[in-house]
Amino acid sequence: MSGDYAQEFVDVDGARIGVQVYPEPDGPPGAPVVVIWPAMGVRARYYRPFAAALRGAGLAVVVVDLRGTGESTPVPARTCRYGYAELAADVGAVLDALKPRLDGRTRLLLGHSLGGQVAVLHQALHEADRVDGLALVAVGVPWWRGYPGLRGWGVLPYTQGIAAVARLVGVWPGWGFGGRQAHGVIRDWAYTARTGRFPVLDGVDVEAAIRAVRTPVLAISVDDDQYTPHETLDHLCAKLAGAPLTRHRFTVAEAGAPLDHFTWVRAATPLAARVAAFAAGLPPR
Repeated sequence: MSGDYAQEFVDVDGARIGVQVYPEPDGPPGAPVVVIWPAMGVRARYYRPFAAALRGAGLAVVVVDLRGTGESTPVPARTCRYGYAELAADVGAVLDALKPRLDGRTRLLLGHSLGGQVAVLHQALHEADRVDGLALVAVGVPWWRGYPGLRGWGVLPYTQGIAAVARLVGVWPGWGFGGRQAHGVIRDWAYTARTGRFPVLDGVDVEAAIRAVRTPVLAISVDDDQYTPHETLDHLCAKLAGAPLTRHRFTVAEAGAPLDHFTWVRAATPLAARVAAFAAGLPPR
């Protein structure tokens, strides 16, 4: 155990998923549980300040390393065949492993960037009733036409260039963006950037499946986000047509600190309070 959390692991399909379980918060037992899914290439331990803020707001916290990142295996290589479908299935495997801790408690998936897409995909493709709420922070579909002004004209060649390298090399080496990633993850991510849609996964029309999600959603975009500005989250929210949606923009004024796609984690006490209020408003199990 580190000074902050207990490191655990979940084995699934030849992969080993690292799971950081934080101590229960002060207060009555049975607090809502927030399971955090990180951004592409970001280690779970990066979220320690946010985990502390959530615990301070009365929530139990678990943070998961995405497959291939941090404590999770396999290390992305040419032999890796996983993509978005496997990342979404990993969510279910972790929830299964956490079941003794989750029974009878409100449980939320909180995703940052790619982790938010993965959480949405899990709700669309798997047993959605295991989760009571989705919190999406600095998440968006990186569709090039969805960016304000002229930014999209840079997003398109940038994302497709990364995909071309990953296809040629067999893995994305992580040159300046996203950390080392399996080709399948980059392929699926680049598809969303090119088309504004999720690819068909395991034969399922993902777009239709997302429209059928009924899980309440708290969707928070962040000021000065260089990767997923407010408009990209609006695009994702529009896909969640059947879900009760609470939309919030986290501003520099509210944070009291500079913000971007990553630094909000260090100024997230107001966000933690919003997540706690959202959890408190969900129907009890």
